[in-house]
Amino acid sequence: MAKGVQIGKVAQQTGLTVDTIRFYEKEGLLMEPPRTEGGFRLYTARSVEQLQFIRKAQELGFSLAEIRELLVIQDERTEACTHVRDLIEHRLKTVRRKIQNLTTLEAHLAAAYTKCGQALENDAAGPQHECCPVLESIAKGSPTKENGHNEG
Repeated sequence: MAKGVQIGKVAQQTGLTVDTIRFYEKEGLLMEPPRTEGGFRLYTARSVEQLQFIRKAQELGFSLAEIRELLVIQDERTEACTHVRDLIEHRLKTVRRKIQNLTTLEAHLAAAYTKCGQALENDAAGPQHECCPVLESIAKGSPTKENGHNEG
């Protein structure tokens, strides 16, 4: 009989769900482990290490395809620093682009919030608008276009 740990214990050790572990097997990120006579999967310490690697790589924002590539590089034990650096560079560019988009979104939301505050202050002295100025602005066109920016 093969030695190893059942999937529930592996899930506890890695912080992953049983379904996630099965998904990784299905996607080829993790080799399907041997089974007991009763059909239970038995994972080795190496499997647990690979699952932890996959989880950490996902936390860094790597896609499953990129993680698959990293696992191949890791398994081949080749001199792969350049390749890994290129993957990280690509991921870093993506993150920086997302940060830039979020910064733009934050500025638009802050401006809308300010506009709402001003409208509410003016309305306290007597209603100035039939409709919320932010809703009017959205109805006229995307608020992201007011400053020449367009999300997308």
